[in-house]
Amino acid sequence: MYRFLLTPRWWVINVFTLLAIPVCLFMGSWQLSRFETRVNTHNQQQDEASAERRAAARPLGDLLPVTAKTSGERATATGRYDTAHQLLVPDRRLDDRDGFYVLTLLRVDGDKDGVKDGDRGEGKDGAKALPVVRGWLPGDADDPAATAKVPAPPSGEVTVTGALQASEHQGGDGVSASGGLPRGQLGMISAASLVNLVPYQVYDAWVTSAEAPGALKPVPPTVAEGTGLDIKAFQNLGYTGEWFVFAGFVVFMWFRLFRREAETARDLALGITPPEPTAPAAPGADPAPDDAERTRSPSATA
Repeated sequence: MYRFLLTPRWWVINVFTLLAIPVCLFMGSWQLSRFETRVNTHNQQQDEASAERRAAARPLGDLLPVTAKTSGERATATGRYDTAHQLLVPDRRLDDRDGFYVLTLLRVDGDKDGVKDGDRGEGKDGAKALPVVRGWLPGDADDPAATAKVPAPPSGEVTVTGALQASEHQGGDGVSASGGLPRGQLGMISAASLVNLVPYQVYDAWVTSAEAPGALKPVPPTVAEGTGLDIKAFQNLGYTGEWFVFAGFVVFMWFRLFRREAETARDLALGITPPEPTAPAAPGADPAPDDAERTRSPSATA
């Protein structure tokens, strides 16, 4: 019954199947190995970044400009808080609770923090401001009861240590760049947003302080853009699934063709043959003899 497997047509089908399945499995395994390599590289980079963040704090000037590598590292800066320009950043979540950031500008002396003269963009007093998020408070930034809990910034010279962050941009998590905020509030922490609010230059970076005074809670650093698994890793994972699906499809099609061929061979062995198709009669042509007999009237046969 299965002698059809020795026909030239089935030799081609069998050879194609035997070659296609290993190729699909090999390509799927290779794509899976590429995905695992990218994941391991990502994890290694994250471990290195965590180690750098646990290292001793470095002067602000050594970490500027902010890059994917320096984002999240501990920075230290010395200066004086501008108590007249403390701002609230509304609609920020922490521990699944709604609240707001308390941001104060630290007037930094570049000579003390390793900032080059050409990078200062100084104000009239030779200092440039570093946005410092001193902490987070639950509640609404428009609620007087919530804002009354905001502690006043310390006076005099202070040294701030915290995680360095890149300026926010529109579309970021919690960022509100639509405008229309009340006086004393800021939707996006960036030099572009602050330049029109203060009479001096602002660093294109900000720091989340490691120590939060009073009722404030420290704000954990955000993950820098470009440090997560890139789209290529997920493409490798998708290609892995596609190649394994192709292998299964080849096996499925072989069994389907085999079953159909085996059923046809069995029917022929039992003498069951499908009726031969007949061509339809042309319009106006005389009916076939069998049809003529069936359509002949009873009077014509009497």
